[in-house]
Amino acid sequence: MNRNEDNIEPVHEFDIVEGPVADDKVQNRIGHYLSGNINKKDFLEELKWHEETHQICFCTEGALQTLKRIDYRKQISNLSHIGEPIVEKLVTDLGLDEETAADKFFSSNILAKLSDPENKLYEKDWTDIYKLLLTELKI
Repeated sequence: MNRNEDNIEPVHEFDIVEGPVADDKVQNRIGHYLSGNINKKDFLEELKWHEETHQICFCTEGALQTLKRIDYRKQISNLSHIGEPIVEKLVTDLGLDEETAADKFFSSNILAKLSDPENKLYEKDWTDIYKLLLTELKI
């Protein structure tokens, strides 16, 4: 009912719905079944063989207002003495461009640990942190 263009009324009152995605291929199969182009047995068989994906649907404005952007780059701006040499080393060692190297570092679990003052990882030498990052990246 959510994908029916003729349905202008909300289908439910949930703020957020989470679950598997009925991608375009599934939607096309549903359309073929509803139009009578395939029978129920074939339709159900085809649904067994699709790549599963996941989605979170924010259905209300209130749900959207609960979202908060987290910019890890701002959170660790005082850690540039660690981040800059690590990104440079990723560029030279792995042949990555600077943006890709920065993305790998800024999206890592190591960065999250660096941002946590309780574990004091930020007190380690950047070369030790770089080795931990390579382990995390499985390189």
